[in-house]
Amino acid sequence: MTTQGLSSEKAQALLTEYGENCLPKPSRNSFVRLFIIQFRSAFIYVLLVAVVVCLILGQLINAFFISVVLLLNALIGTIQEYSAQQAADALADMVPQQSRVIRDNHPVVVDSRSLVPGDWIMLSSGDRIGADIDLRQSSQFQVDESALTGESISVSNKEQAFAGTLVTHGRAEGEVIATGINTQIGQIAKLVHQGVDTKPPLMQRIDQFTLRIAIAIVIIIALIFSLTLIRGADLSDVFLLGVALAVSAIPEGLPAAITVALAIGMKRMAKANVIVRKLVAVESLGSCTFIASDKTGTLTVNEMTIGQIWLANEHKYHVAGEGLAQNGLVHRHGHGVPVTVEEELGLKQLTLVGLLANEAHLVYNTDKIHADGDGVDLAFLVLGHKLRLTSELENHTQLTLFPYESEKGFSASVNNSPLGPQISVKGAVEKVMTMCSLSEEMSQKILDQTHWMARHGYRVLALAHGAGTAESDAFTGLEFLGLVAMSDPLRHDAIEAVASCRQAQIKVAMITGDHPVTALTLSQQLKIVSEHDKAVTGSELSQAMALNESEFDRLVATHRVFARVKPEQKMEITQSLIRQGEFVAMTGDGVNDAPALKHAHVGISMGLRGTDVARESASLVLTDDNFSSIVKGVIEGRIVYNNIRKVIFLLVSTGAAEIFLFILSVLFALPIPLFPLQILWLNLVTNGVQDVALAFEPAEGNEFSQPPRAPKEPIFDRLMLERVCISALVMGLIAFGLFAISLQMGVSEEAARNLTLMLMVLFENVHALNSRSEHRSLFVVPFFSNPILLLGIFVAQGIHIGAMYTPGLSDALQLSPINFSHWLILLATASVLFIVDEVHKKRWRMRANPNLGEPITDRRPE
Repeated sequence: MTTQGLSSEKAQALLTEYGENCLPKPSRNSFVRLFIIQFRSAFIYVLLVAVVVCLILGQLINAFFISVVLLLNALIGTIQEYSAQQAADALADMVPQQSRVIRDNHPVVVDSRSLVPGDWIMLSSGDRIGADIDLRQSSQFQVDESALTGESISVSNKEQAFAGTLVTHGRAEGEVIATGINTQIGQIAKLVHQGVDTKPPLMQRIDQFTLRIAIAIVIIIALIFSLTLIRGADLSDVFLLGVALAVSAIPEGLPAAITVALAIGMKRMAKANVIVRKLVAVESLGSCTFIASDKTGTLTVNEMTIGQIWLANEHKYHVAGEGLAQNGLVHRHGHGVPVTVEEELGLKQLTLVGLLANEAHLVYNTDKIHADGDGVDLAFLVLGHKLRLTSELENHTQLTLFPYESEKGFSASVNNSPLGPQISVKGAVEKVMTMCSLSEEMSQKILDQTHWMARHGYRVLALAHGAGTAESDAFTGLEFLGLVAMSDPLRHDAIEAVASCRQAQIKVAMITGDHPVTALTLSQQLKIVSEHDKAVTGSELSQAMALNESEFDRLVATHRVFARVKPEQKMEITQSLIRQGEFVAMTGDGVNDAPALKHAHVGISMGLRGTDVARESASLVLTDDNFSSIVKGVIEGRIVYNNIRKVIFLLVSTGAAEIFLFILSVLFALPIPLFPLQILWLNLVTNGVQDVALAFEPAEGNEFSQPPRAPKEPIFDRLMLERVCISALVMGLIAFGLFAISLQMGVSEEAARNLTLMLMVLFENVHALNSRSEHRSLFVVPFFSNPILLLGIFVAQGIHIGAMYTPGLSDALQLSPINFSHWLILLATASVLFIVDEVHKKRWRMRANPNLGEPITDRRPE
């Protein structure tokens, strides 16, 4: 009953009239609101109290400049979060919901936002319905209406289907009657108040990490504050000391900087054809230890071509041509003359069954091929064109369609033919054989031929037919017609991608519904397994699960190829791998893959052939369905995590250095080394840009030569702790030494603070360069690979020098120009931090690998 649908011109006119088919977007924080939110922090409250107290004490300059710095900090945080928010919105639009409609007499897949009333839409299992639809035709059609009713039980609906609901089974066609705000769910949306987004787990852990640091620092401040007060210091001086300690220690910019790092990772992944639906998945993919991948379309190109045909009369045929090209002849094996269907009735019957039990659409125009549908169905349509059989379809009216569902493993149709009602079935060999009356000898011949085809890398389907009608798909007594061998070439970059995973110590498994011999052959070509390994079938998995969970885990742990796997078994495999301590990335495309995608640490859906429910269940979407894109995403994920560690290292170690400087000054009863205003200035100048700039660090080149990090590995591991302690001690101790020696030599407190502040600025700029790599020498890191960081350091240093010569600002900050000899001394002193960090990196590399010679080279992935 499929109609001609709308013309492109009419659809565009209706779209202009009714507008885009979408609901109002969830409200986002405006720039002004984000700015206000920056002040919702206990740390900021402390500084605001400091402003009030400064005003009470008559320290107007301090109050003014602390306020200015707070405003600048808030502005920087607002810009960071607003940019990250805009990036997330832009990337979310890159994974549109799609609908299959008739336009210009051809089925096409369109963005659901372009649906208009009057569109003729075709629905299949796994689709998220994009508009309210008046159903005109359906086959075993069931819909999950929980989005509207709250009831999760699928219901059969013969009259209407509503936007936002999910097709769980069958097929249907109908006319769009309402779009956008005029749909049932659109009316509900008017009444719904949008909630607040939940922070991803990584950001929650970062917040907890920051809070723990803050609590520890508050305790230290309280002790120092009390000690100084007991010594009889002036109350205003004690207060200023407490404020200075608080300002120096709190890494309030850390959450915003990490959000930016994740947003940058999202953009980079998008360029690698990996769209991130959940922000935390950026980092999670880089942590995966096991990738469980589909075969068809992910490791192969998903261009099915029928190459061999074997009939029940044991005649064998070779089919020439590749892909959708119809220029290919059919030869009987051992004969050089092309055959026609008139010469071989069995060949005609088999091909006709493949054309009838079919949902694809294929039209050859002079300048274009219109193709829509599953690759297997398209391959049969191509065969029908090669044998000039497509015109036969006019004599067969479809009565019932039993569409392909992965859990069934076959598709079928009942058609009225010139000879009466006829049942046509195509699907997995084991499934179709159970529907036919076969002798033991014939069954063995079929299995032998299937094994031969599968061993040569073919995907094998069986076809059968019979007279009569059927109310259900429990077919029996059919006539077995033959086997069809299809080839789906491996993607040219899949072998290299699997090798990269092996180098990175990431395990790879193939999970497919194909024949075990076919899956094993392709896996051996990909080098997922060796020639001595075997494939595990879904039935073997069921038997192991029936015994006990331990036996199932053992079977999963010792194999890398799983064939004839049912969709629910993908979830069981995922759970087994997680029990064994793996961090699992699972791919899927069908509605029944959703549980596995949900239960995996990282669910990856196919963007081209994936269903809407699979995409909604996944954390990541591959826009090209390509396994190599997963590998690129893993690299980007590892880069993001490394950059997050670099940001944390920079902020925590510089704050710790400032705290150490103050502790030493208190212990030795020296004046406060830096005023709160100077500390605020220092943090704004040295950390206001550099922390975010570190998030732009490119790949170091060794991401795939390292094993995956342990899923439970803390951010603050031994390496981080060593580096933070060493850097903080070096900066704090030397800065204290400079301050103490300057005072001992008779230099005024103001001049000593001026020199100490300049040294800290130099220290922290050098430290930003040290933070570019945890292991590699700065000498082998390409100097200009992160120009944003270099520009930030140059600008920060220039701003501080400029402040020395700026009237008003120099007085408020108690800054003055430094002579040439002091510059040389300070530069030489700051370089000590670089030398110490280089020595530590060298010792760490030698400790990790005693045979290691030069640092890791500057090799980068393509």
